[in-house]
Amino acid sequence: MLAAIEARGVTKVFSGNKVALQGIDLRVEPGEFFGLFGPNGAGKTTLLKILTGQLQPTAGSASVLGIDVARSPLQVKAAIGIVPEVESPPSYLTSYEYLYFVGRVRGVSGLEKRIVSWLDFFELDGMRSTLCKDLSKGTRQKLMLGAAFLHEPKLLFLDEPFINLDPIFQRRVKDWLLEYRARGGTVFMGSHLLEIAEKLATRVAVIKEGRVIAAGSLAEVRGRYADLETAFLHLVGRP
Repeated sequence: MLAAIEARGVTKVFSGNKVALQGIDLRVEPGEFFGLFGPNGAGKTTLLKILTGQLQPTAGSASVLGIDVARSPLQVKAAIGIVPEVESPPSYLTSYEYLYFVGRVRGVSGLEKRIVSWLDFFELDGMRSTLCKDLSKGTRQKLMLGAAFLHEPKLLFLDEPFINLDPIFQRRVKDWLLEYRARGGTVFMGSHLLEIAEKLATRVAVIKEGRVIAAGSLAEVRGRYADLETAFLHLVGRP
C-alpha cells in the first residue's frame, strides 16, 4: 500500500551549520493518526515544514500521498490541509473573507455552504465581519482549523492544533478528528499536549535533537510506564 507519508534520511542543516534534523526515517499509513512529540527545539516544526513543502531538506527525501515533496511542493500543498504552529490569518481580511479566499484558491465546490458550516462549528458566525487582526488568539486558531478542514483533504498536518483552544473546543475538535479518521482521513500532528494526543494517536514518534529516539504504537512507546507523558519524560532524559 502506498504510504500517506514517507521520509527517508531527511536531514536539515541551517546556516551556521545548525543541524535541525539528522536522518529522519518515518512512514505513516493511510488512515493513521500519527503523533510527533519532542522538547522545544527538537525539530518537530522543521520536519512538518519539510513534509508540507515549506522547506527543502538538505539531504534525504520525502513523499506525501505519493508526491515527491521536494519536486512538487505546490502539488503537495494542494492535496493536504495544514494548521501551522502560529495562527496567522491575514490581518486585513475578515473571518469570512479569509475562508472565502482559501476556498477559492483551493477550488472548493459548494463553498458558501462549507464556510457557513465551519463558522457555525466554531461559533464564529457573529465574527464573520471582524478583521482577523482584531480576533483573539483562540479565535484565530479556530479560523485556521476551519481553513484547513474546508476542502476535506485526505491528509491533515497539524502543528499544536489545540494550544489556544479552550476545553470546549478542544473536545469538539478532538471528536471531529476522530470522525475524520473513521471516514478514512489521515492525521500527522506535532504537539506538546500528550494527554490529548494519547487519546487520539494510533502511532507516535519521539524526536530529540533532530533524531527519532522512539517510534511505534502507543503501547510500544509507553513501555513499562503508566502513560505517554511519563514515558516521554524518561525518553528525553527528564524523569
